[in-house]
Amino acid sequence: MISHPSRHCTVELQALPSRIGQVRRIVSAQLRYWHLDSLIDRAALGVTELLTNVHRHAQPDKTCTVEIELLLDRLMVSVRDHDPRLPVVEDPGDIAPLATCGRGLAMVAAMSESWGARPDGDSGKVVWFTLPTPTAARTTPARPRRRTAAEKPAHRFAEVEHAVDVARPQPTPARSAVAG
Repeated sequence: MISHPSRHCTVELQALPSRIGQVRRIVSAQLRYWHLDSLIDRAALGVTELLTNVHRHAQPDKTCTVEIELLLDRLMVSVRDHDPRLPVVEDPGDIAPLATCGRGLAMVAAMSESWGARPDGDSGKVVWFTLPTPTAARTTPARPRRRTAAEKPAHRFAEVEHAVDVARPQPTPARSAVAG
């Protein structure tokens, strides 16, 4: 039985340093909207590493698509670009101790549940990673208990279930179609 349908968020962009920060904020906002705050740091780190790889290595252009998908028991984050060359994980022994690059995919592998790369048609690839969702996010939220006639509220008119300030915009899911 499926208790929650899959949920998606897609962002298209040019993998430029200023855009990478924007996507990190979009991913963070979407995870907050899905009540997955505990995954924000790892998801933001992973997407930053994958977008940095597109910025540094992708040919012929830096256009890419970031997709986050909430499944029943995991979050999948993927980055699709137009370069068919699959990424190569550096051997830690071959990286100079003070090198500023070469550890990104190893870091993604260490902080994720799983990760990988696959060709995407004839002219591109998808690099992805997954994070397990917290148990609370996998269960259906309990319905509020209804009061019986014998139960009386402590302060009859003090209870407010949900106040809406019409002058203040209400939170909505993060959506973007950022053009490079």
